[in-house]
Amino acid sequence: MAQPLAFILDVPETPGDQGRDLSPYDESEVHDSFQQLIQEQSQCTAQEGLELQQREREVTGSSQQTLWRPEGTQSTATLRILASMPSRTIGRSRGAIISQYYNRTVQLRRRSSRPLLGNFVHSARPSLRLYDLELDPTAREEEEKQSLLVKELQSLAVAQRDHMLRGMPLSLAEKRSLREKSRTPRGKWRGQPGSGGVCSCCGRLRYACVLALHSLGLVLLSALQALMPWRYALKRIGGQFGSSVLSYFLFLKTLLAFNALLLLLLVAFIMGPQVAFPPALPGPAPVCTGLELLTGAGCFTHTVMYYGHYSNATLNQPCGSPLDGSQCTPRVGGLPYNMPLAYLSTVGVSFFITCITLVYSMAHSFGESYRVGSTSGIHAITVFCSWDYKVTQKRASRLQQDNIRTRLKELLAEWQLRHSPRSVCGRLRQAAVLGLVWLLCLGTALGCAVAVHVFSEFMIQSPEAVGQEAALLVLPLVVGLLNLGAPYLCRVLAALEPHDSPVLEVYVAICRNLILKLAILGTLCYHWLGRRVGVLQGQCWEDFVGQELYRFLVMDFVLMLLDTLFGELVWRIISEKKLKRRRKPEFDIARNVLELIYGQTLTWLGVLFSPLLPAVQIIKLLLVFYVKKTSLLANCQAPRRPWLASHMSTVFLTLLCFPAFLGAAVFLCYAVWQVKPSSTCGPFRTLDTMYEAGRVWVRHLEAAGPRVSWLPWVHRYLGENTFFVFLVSALLLAVIYLNIQVVRGQRKVICLLKEQISNVMMSLSGRVGTTEEAAAPPALLTDEQDA
Repeated sequence: MAQPLAFILDVPETPGDQGRDLSPYDESEVHDSFQQLIQEQSQCTAQEGLELQQREREVTGSSQQTLWRPEGTQSTATLRILASMPSRTIGRSRGAIISQYYNRTVQLRRRSSRPLLGNFVHSARPSLRLYDLELDPTAREEEEKQSLLVKELQSLAVAQRDHMLRGMPLSLAEKRSLREKSRTPRGKWRGQPGSGGVCSCCGRLRYACVLALHSLGLVLLSALQALMPWRYALKRIGGQFGSSVLSYFLFLKTLLAFNALLLLLLVAFIMGPQVAFPPALPGPAPVCTGLELLTGAGCFTHTVMYYGHYSNATLNQPCGSPLDGSQCTPRVGGLPYNMPLAYLSTVGVSFFITCITLVYSMAHSFGESYRVGSTSGIHAITVFCSWDYKVTQKRASRLQQDNIRTRLKELLAEWQLRHSPRSVCGRLRQAAVLGLVWLLCLGTALGCAVAVHVFSEFMIQSPEAVGQEAALLVLPLVVGLLNLGAPYLCRVLAALEPHDSPVLEVYVAICRNLILKLAILGTLCYHWLGRRVGVLQGQCWEDFVGQELYRFLVMDFVLMLLDTLFGELVWRIISEKKLKRRRKPEFDIARNVLELIYGQTLTWLGVLFSPLLPAVQIIKLLLVFYVKKTSLLANCQAPRRPWLASHMSTVFLTLLCFPAFLGAAVFLCYAVWQVKPSSTCGPFRTLDTMYEAGRVWVRHLEAAGPRVSWLPWVHRYLGENTFFVFLVSALLLAVIYLNIQVVRGQRKVICLLKEQISNVMMSLSGRVGTTEEAAAPPALLTDEQDA
């Protein structure tokens, strides 16, 4: 035959066969039953062909006399189409499936070498229409087929048995029943004939080890999923407030991972070796007063937290830290560790790894958010395919209901926005108001930058404020108040804009807040590297810049707590108690996201001057998460206009990469290549620039001998050559560009496939209509045309 039959045949019993089961391995009986089946199918086909011809003649004859067709009488083409529908074979599918997989197991056993089960084609519903069968199996026949299938499954290996059961298009209950019945009883070994098949000790031990390892793997997998930070909290936030608010907390989690990676490198190669070989302190250690937690000065100054504590000598040497840059002879058996080179290389490598990770995350997020070209049909998918039937707990099911409901709100809001265009006059009015508000917001950002510059110059020119430790908090406090108040002013101005899309409203607010933050940070960078370096000649200006960045980071966190307390909690209490309103404030995504980017930019700016600053940022992010989550659930409400934040994570990572990380990298490169280090502290105290530490190391390598002569060549042609830097930058940009083009190509392919599917469906529907017209009676068609 052309293909194997997908059912079991009842072989007629002979008098000698009564009282024993039919063996599935009898080749002759199976061959005879196949021949019998072919004959029966030939007879059935001939009879059905005669019946169809007779029905066509009856319909043709009756159509010449009457113009109506009795109910329940269809044409031949209609009958064939109805016979091919899956509903006509639902009652016999289970027995057919069991029979099909029984035949597969028989073929598998008859082969000398068992092939992979992946070579078999798994059909969800075996087609019986090719044989024109009318099977109506009874319960007894299905039980016999099932028992035969169980026997064949028992003869297979455990892996093949599980693979075949997994591929059967049966319900979970039926698969579980087959698995239980086909399982080999304990104490039996299916491969041993004779004495009951008693399992050997080695086989039993191996089976127990396999089960133990499998159970251990499942336990570790469950523990790994449970250890994911804030897993349930993120699901709850996404279910109650939607994907727009959830994107803020996911972005916070991403920043936490970046800082953990950065801190790991700094601790391993800078702080760890310096703690193992601490330098001599210049004087008695100052007493801690508690104010150091806010200022970062005092007893924190002479610790591994700041740049000035690190030595400029090779560690693991008997002599101390020379001030003239001379090198000591290392001890016998000691491992020299060049601290200046390690300091500079670790900061550079950590920034490079962060850049690679950031670009990869941005490209991956771009591919995830822009992979699908359109959202057509997503509503039906969300309604019918979103429920997870593995959820059994009441708490998890309620959370899943909230997620699906919020998702549908976002999809419907996006669909309504797409189908509500604005008139030309409305667009002109909106453009005019938008331009006016943009001018006011840009003026606000420029005024804040000028205020920061004037106040910083005032702090430099007042020498009495330098000696007071509490006065060091004045500039961070002023900058923090400007960062806190200016976004509220921009938000009030944004209320005048008639934005149709809430997504566009958030993007515009992010751009305005970003311009404000960049203006303030640019002014501060000039203040630190331009003014403070010249004023603090003869002092450790690197420690001052590191302490200043620490104060800015701490003050930003304190003002964030106050804003959460008075801006959300107090406003909710006033609104509910005094104003008698049930409306709560909405979560400001743009302002909160820019606060995260601002804090992360401060961390990257201070890595060179305070290597322990990423640890402070990690503690801050952990506290921010729990404070914002508690305030969100208690004081805020879901957005009144739901919107789908499908591209929000990509936008956040893009803003983090280009304005924030790129600006911090430019700042540090200028400090390393152009600014002269302090001559009294730090690992570069005897050099003109920090970058000369690499050149000094290369000179020592050249004097060491020809065995390491390739290292100076690498430094000269790869480190100092600007072409290599431009090449790496071009490669990164090329990767980003290629990824964007690949995603665009995928979107085009998806659109073409959708068009092809729609064309095929239209052609099939037209073909069915043509077949119906061709099968209709000629007289009836003539009368219809006359009518």
